[in-house]
Amino acid sequence: MNSPLARSKAPAAAQVLAILRFVAEQAAPVGASVIARDVGLPRSTTYQLITTLIDDGFLVHLPEERKYALGVTAHELGTGYSRQAPLQRIARYPLTQLVSRTKRTAHLAVMHGRDVIYVIVERAPRQRPLVTDTGIRLPAHLTASGRAMMAQMDRAQVAALFPGSEAFTARNEKGPQSLPALQNLLSRARTLGYAWEQDEITEGFSSVAVAVLDRGRYPVASVTLTVPNRAFPGGTRSRTKDAETAEERAMRIEDVARQWIPEVSRCAREISRRLGTHT
Repeated sequence: MNSPLARSKAPAAAQVLAILRFVAEQAAPVGASVIARDVGLPRSTTYQLITTLIDDGFLVHLPEERKYALGVTAHELGTGYSRQAPLQRIARYPLTQLVSRTKRTAHLAVMHGRDVIYVIVERAPRQRPLVTDTGIRLPAHLTASGRAMMAQMDRAQVAALFPGSEAFTARNEKGPQSLPALQNLLSRARTLGYAWEQDEITEGFSSVAVAVLDRGRYPVASVTLTVPNRAFPGGTRSRTKDAETAEERAMRIEDVARQWIPEVSRCAREISRRLGTHT
């Protein structure tokens, strides 16, 4: 047998993708026996993989028909691509111009559930690589990017993203440790018109972010600028980071915002304008 499934170095992954591809190509829901026959898998394997895909939302079972169709997770992937592809084309030039003006690394991120995914990274010359590279997914509540978008949502919508406390458990002690703490942080960002983080993603760097809004004033993305702390007062002190007071840290992020938020806001507004939003 010389099929793509047989040649794959990751046969289980290839089998899952083959099932998804087959179901997506059908004009109507399809039965498990048909999937097994046309994909070329044993029935037992097909049922096991279908169960896994249902658990993750990629497929749904229609019991009255004894058939399967694409689920909401597969739909989210498809619509996510359709949103991101034109968004990336629209945003690339304004983001490049932002980096040219500031000589600092900039990102465009989108929300996916309660994470952010970085879809464009424009790295400034001679600035070292950051963890926030293209395709990287991070918890939204720990990033300036995610906070900027969530600050444009209402409190109920944010609460729906974090129905339990597990999102706040020991992933990063510097970030908000509860939903009320996150809501307070977002309220402050909403008032200021930008969000921020300090040393929470990459030690020695601070970030500020502004949301990109669509025609319905919904945050579809955010523009983030990341700046090394040494560029600001206190960033080159010999004192240890633990000795730096909360007031000094707040002053540092105010320095970042004062210098760079006008440019970040200008970029976010331009991308929003290109999306047809009246800013």
